[in-house]
Amino acid sequence: MNVGENCTRKYQTIMPSIEKNGEKMPDWLPVFNDEMADFWSGEMLWNTTLTSYTTFRVGGAAEALVFPRGVKELSQLIQGLRKINVPWHVIGRGSNIVVSDKGVKGVVIVFGHNFSSRQIVEESADLVQIKVEAGHSLSGLVNWSVEKGLSGLEFAVGIPGTIGGAIVMNAGAWGEEIRDVIVSVTMMDEKGNSITRKRDEIDFTYRSWGEADSMIAVEGVFELEKSDPARIKRRCQDFHESRKNMQPQNKPSGGSFFKNPPGGKSAGQLIDESGLKGLRAGGAEVSSVHANFIVNDGSATAADIIKLMHIIQQRVEEASGISLQPEVRFLGWE
Repeated sequence: MNVGENCTRKYQTIMPSIEKNGEKMPDWLPVFNDEMADFWSGEMLWNTTLTSYTTFRVGGAAEALVFPRGVKELSQLIQGLRKINVPWHVIGRGSNIVVSDKGVKGVVIVFGHNFSSRQIVEESADLVQIKVEAGHSLSGLVNWSVEKGLSGLEFAVGIPGTIGGAIVMNAGAWGEEIRDVIVSVTMMDEKGNSITRKRDEIDFTYRSWGEADSMIAVEGVFELEKSDPARIKRRCQDFHESRKNMQPQNKPSGGSFFKNPPGGKSAGQLIDESGLKGLRAGGAEVSSVHANFIVNDGSATAADIIKLMHIIQQRVEEASGISLQPEVRFLGWE
């Protein structure tokens, strides 16, 4: 088999533009094509910048982006990449990720609209259980629950990202968290095997689901309570207004940057009291609206964000003795 011809034929919709620009394809492409082309027919993009796939709007290119269509296809993909020893990473809507300016080696797996099914699996007089795939947007699920008169997710109004990310981060606000409404989570290991665990079998903690980094949340079952639609809508509106008044709205960011340290003051308070609002490193800035947000003025690089992060950590530790730990993830960094 002529690998080069097969590759060009299979990916003819995306390769010509890369060839015109003289872009170098990954060294592992021929092996990928030999081992996986017979079963992999999903969407794939080569040498694609990740800037538009993160809310920070920074970062270099991934060698490849893939968009699996459901759990079965994801399992096949992971098994194949493992076989040919190509690294992979999973993202949703990139709401708390800083991607290196140098890009990402290997394959970035994107949970998008092809990985976002939603269905009611159980219903009683008072409760409804909904199974949702990881690529479904969290805000979309909140909006759907409001329309259906289902309570439990109002706290998540305005939290960006996907269901998968919300589960892994145990996303929360206003004293409530994802674990409060989770019944079970289906996860996948680095070998492509799936397992479903009930809520009490998962070690949810503050901003973490407690699983190994190699585990992927692929699906969650949520339990919501039937309630007065007008009341649910009012709660959502109240939370939305509070979030809008307290958080920056018009500049790209990754959401809350640092975890709140246990007990005492929040990360935002510590940063504010250290006099760091408005502090800049290149195009990255500590928000003047909320000190626990690093924002991109439109010209920031990932390196700017990392530099500013280190300055904040150093200044806060000097002022308070507290070491702030980032809540965001870092992709493509050594």
